[in-house]
Amino acid sequence: MTDFDYEALGLKAGIEIHQQLNTKEKLFSHTPTIIRDSAEHTGEVKRFLRVATSEMGDVDRAAKEEMLAVRLFTYYTYDTTGLVEIDEQPPAPMNPDALDLVLTIAKMFDMTPLPQIHTMRKMIVDGSATSGFQRTALVALNGAIDQTCRIETVAVEEDACQRVTDQVFSVDRLGIPLIEITTAPCMRTPEQVHDVAQYIGMTLRSTGRVKRGLGTIRQDVNVSIRDGARVEIKGVQELELIAEVVRREVQRQLSLLAIKDELAARNALVNGEVYDVTSVFAKTQSQVLKKAKVILGTVLHGFAGLVGMEIQPGRRLGSEMSDYAKKCGVGGLFHTDELPAYGVTAEEVSVLKESLGAGEQDAVIIVAAAEQKSRCAMQMIIRRAKMAMEGVPEETRKMLEGGSTAYMRPLPGAARMYPETDILPVPVTREYWESIATPELLTDKAERFVSEYGLDAGMAHQMAFSEKLPLFERAVADGIRPVFAARTILASLKELSRAGISPDAIPDDSVIAVMKAVEAGHAAKEAVSEILSACARGMTLDEAIATVAPPAFSREELQELVRTIVSERVDFIKSRGKAALGPVMGVVMKEVRGRIDGKVVSEVLDEELGRIV
Repeated sequence: MTDFDYEALGLKAGIEIHQQLNTKEKLFSHTPTIIRDSAEHTGEVKRFLRVATSEMGDVDRAAKEEMLAVRLFTYYTYDTTGLVEIDEQPPAPMNPDALDLVLTIAKMFDMTPLPQIHTMRKMIVDGSATSGFQRTALVALNGAIDQTCRIETVAVEEDACQRVTDQVFSVDRLGIPLIEITTAPCMRTPEQVHDVAQYIGMTLRSTGRVKRGLGTIRQDVNVSIRDGARVEIKGVQELELIAEVVRREVQRQLSLLAIKDELAARNALVNGEVYDVTSVFAKTQSQVLKKAKVILGTVLHGFAGLVGMEIQPGRRLGSEMSDYAKKCGVGGLFHTDELPAYGVTAEEVSVLKESLGAGEQDAVIIVAAAEQKSRCAMQMIIRRAKMAMEGVPEETRKMLEGGSTAYMRPLPGAARMYPETDILPVPVTREYWESIATPELLTDKAERFVSEYGLDAGMAHQMAFSEKLPLFERAVADGIRPVFAARTILASLKELSRAGISPDAIPDDSVIAVMKAVEAGHAAKEAVSEILSACARGMTLDEAIATVAPPAFSREELQELVRTIVSERVDFIKSRGKAALGPVMGVVMKEVRGRIDGKVVSEVLDEELGRIV
């Protein structure tokens, strides 16, 4: 993909990071924050969602568009969810643990807390909340990342439902506390967006109190260029894709601006006329058109070749129009830039264009569905075509695989928010704020592991950012040598994973006990993986040591074993010289099976080889 001079293009980008907090209870209910397999659901409820007006009597434009299609949503419930999740019981007071953590993170960014935390309702009628709104509360303002970028706001809010299928949701995730961190539009390159997101993510993990794993953190990216428009791209879950998402959005906006200029040069026109062209396809072999009750068409004058123009990898202007049409419940559209195809013949295309008076520079769009859906879809297509003549529309979009995006809804406005009357404000006193202690950043922790514990820089970084960091810090606090503890946790537990044994199947107490047994000389460190594997299969520590690491060799016993092995390989050793150390070492280690330290084995073997070579 072509790279651009992003600063010359006037790129402005900001991010919103949503991170699940690792609390025992949800934000406004006392149910646990456990994610379930949807196949385990124990019940279900159904809901129609409707738009509510704001205090000023306005209807949010994004919510209004979601109501174009009437949908009945199904919600899966579980024995770990309750009545708050299905909106049949008032919310509990805000979870104090969640608020405490959000304030801690705000303090880490040197922010100013609000003296009172007021909960608001954010209207959501896409099915992701049973109530039709998401509860959210602004917590702090005006933070800093570095001299070039700042945090504008930090909020706490409840997570939404998980989508199972198009209109089926799971309420297990609904209500899990989230922190929302919003930056200023202070980033000027895709790489800077990546770096800022990475730093914020590191800061969040430094608390040790956020959830880990896919889906627990989501980044929304706001992007605009000069002469373009602000576009919000939601749901970027992988840090590695953030820069690519920005690159592709810049490409999309540049393409849309080029289309705008070409349309102006052609004196393009969207007159909005809709025609019934069902009779044109009376004998069609297209399976989609055969099934349709009505086929409607419209002419976009001057759009020929532009509807099929690629604006992002795998996306065309026609894809944008199709996204809008799908809001009405249709499957998509056909346009003459891609026809004949899909069972539509060249003759049918010719008759279609002739019947609508379309010229060589004109494109024809058709939609096939039930009449009400088709007419709704056609109006959405005409609306998007008119937007193409203006350039780049402000939108909320969703990320697709690879980093391209698709239209979701218009950017929401102020009418989306209104007060939550069921929850009292929470005061944040000066004493409360000053009592909050901030944790050590993981980057600082890694540096300390090098200087204080003697870990090399790579191991220190890997250990500081590992999910097993608490186990390492506990091991060191229990007197286990830091380098040995780090190697055991990073290497031995990884070996178990490769063998199909989940490290989570071994309690931390067992890992600590194994390391202590090695430190006390009851087993060699080379046997750690085998001992842990035996413990994972249900053995006690003593049974595991007796089975896979029987009593250690004395140095004298080892010397006798080495002499025997060496005497059987004298010719090989003489032919290889010192290079024989490695192969013979492997034979000896196989015999001792972790019953003595490898360093001691190497010393004894080197002494014995010195007698021969």
